[in-house]
Amino acid sequence: MKSVKQLAIRGAIWTVIGFGGNYLLRFGNNLVLTRLLQPEFFGLMAFVNTLRMGLTLFSDIGIGQNIINSKRGDEPSFLNTAWTLKIIRGFVIWFVCLLISFPIAFFYNDQRLLWLIPVVTIYSVLDGFSSTSIHTLNRRMELGKLSLYELVLQFCYFSTLIFFVWLYPSLWTLAIGTLIPGVYRLVSSYWLIPKYSNWFEWDKDAVKEILSFGKWMFLASGFMFAAEQADYMILGKLLSFKMLGVYIIAYTLASIPRETIKVLSNKVIFPAIAKQSDLPRHILREKILTQRRILLIGFAIFLAALVTTGDLVVSFLYDQRYRDAGWIMPILCCGMWFSLLFYTISPALLALGKPLYSAQSNFARFAIIAIAVPLLFEKFGVVGAVIAIALSDLPLYLTNLYGLWREKLFCFSQDMAATGFFVAVLSLFFVIRNNLGFGFPIQQLING
Repeated sequence: MKSVKQLAIRGAIWTVIGFGGNYLLRFGNNLVLTRLLQPEFFGLMAFVNTLRMGLTLFSDIGIGQNIINSKRGDEPSFLNTAWTLKIIRGFVIWFVCLLISFPIAFFYNDQRLLWLIPVVTIYSVLDGFSSTSIHTLNRRMELGKLSLYELVLQFCYFSTLIFFVWLYPSLWTLAIGTLIPGVYRLVSSYWLIPKYSNWFEWDKDAVKEILSFGKWMFLASGFMFAAEQADYMILGKLLSFKMLGVYIIAYTLASIPRETIKVLSNKVIFPAIAKQSDLPRHILREKILTQRRILLIGFAIFLAALVTTGDLVVSFLYDQRYRDAGWIMPILCCGMWFSLLFYTISPALLALGKPLYSAQSNFARFAIIAIAVPLLFEKFGVVGAVIAIALSDLPLYLTNLYGLWREKLFCFSQDMAATGFFVAVLSLFFVIRNNLGFGFPIQQLING
């Protein structure tokens, strides 16, 4: 039987391969669609998807985390009860979206939202019926199989979407296209594990366990949405949907390191720590920090390279309609460092059954965005809003640091050393870039 360390290393490799493949597919899909559709469509769809994700997270009761973490996570009655709760939640999300579509369309002064919101959020119903086998594979840390599955699923989705958008390049096609992955996942998830099935069941003890853990996951996930997606909602009101579409291109590129570490955090770090959560805290802390040091060094180099070359990538890949993404991306990238510090250690608190700390951290980030973005936008325009969003990860990190101190998993010394290394690498890359005659990443903004 493989050790937790071996499973974690193998899982990390597969997760990076899977995420890399998925990102390349998403990136290729994005490049094709930006040539077929208007930037405004991306802004509108991003806004609606953000709303759907928000309701999904605000109704999160930790079903996946429960299956991974619970001692009953392999029992059919527990899994069937979790599946039943998942279905109920999917219908609730869709019904709430129907109720709020009119006031949302009125507030943002765009009647297209009246039909976009109900159509796109049907995905939640489809996802509710998908099998719990995906969570079971995560529990078993069979991440190779899961990564290949996600890659095939994404390839089928993007190829189908591109085909239909090529035939009918409209907002309607993009909206209905968001349901394609829900259908594919619903059908294919029942083929992942042989003789694995779900059916309606209501085990009262299982419901109690899921909801007991889920009451904190509800807060943690809700505030995570507020922290990570509030910028879309606020900028959707402050900017045109066209400019929002440009911002989304920049944010998508800038958040590559964050999304990578989040996937590792959910699929590798959390299950690995959960298997060792009974260890004495000083031993657990040492194990976590030893592995985390390697991650931080690798991601520091990766993020520094992205900050240095981001504007060049945008100008090479996108046409003039997305020109402003060139200066937005490096600024956002710099702020991602605090996210990397957060996501490489926050799973430890979740594995210890302390999701409240995550809720507090995400609330701190949301508060900064909600207050600082409108204020700085009013004073400095789009530049001020982007800087506020870039700095919003700092309170997320600091609040989480307090929780780590309380739980005897403090990592501040390691964080300072890693931050110093990141700044040194970034400075070196800046010097090299400037000597090559490319100026600085925000040269476009400096030149006006």
